[in-house]
Amino acid sequence: MYKVQKTKFDGLFIINLDYKLDDRGYFVKNFKSDFFINNKFKFKIKEINISYNKLRGTLRGMHYQKTPFSETKIIHCISGEIYDVAIDLRKKSSTYTKSFAYRLCEGDGKMIYIPKGFAHGYQTLKQKTIVQYFVDEKYHKKYEKRIKYNDPKFSIKWPLKISSISKKDMRLTGKK
Repeated sequence: MYKVQKTKFDGLFIINLDYKLDDRGYFVKNFKSDFFINNKFKFKIKEINISYNKLRGTLRGMHYQKTPFSETKIIHCISGEIYDVAIDLRKKSSTYTKSFAYRLCEGDGKMIYIPKGFAHGYQTLKQKTIVQYFVDEKYHKKYEKRIKYNDPKFSIKWPLKISSISKKDMRLTGKK
């Protein structure tokens, strides 16, 4: 059974998966709809995305979608390791503009549940890292927003020098 670990951010959780280990490796159910229903999570998958990152130090983020298409995401590192970051953009939240950071790695048995109202991004800490996203809203380019990865307003301390970043993310001015 999954276990939920609370954080200081309202609605943002670490989900501990139940890995079945044996001499072959492991087996895990990384999504069980009953768990989310029984724990009153309002989450219906609309997309499942996988991001393959060739280089250590690759940075993806910080991304979010505006209302009415804001997203809840569940982040799972399938292979490699990431430094995952979420910025609280909910104006009425006690953690507004604060960032949450957490390391996820292959086989650690953890996922991050990030509710609507957060920008999200990560940096790979190993080569050939694969990240899986479960998302409760379809992508809408018109509602996509980005925050510059090094915006001083948020003071994110990325652990590595950036080895790869999209031109779109690099060109940002730092404004929401």
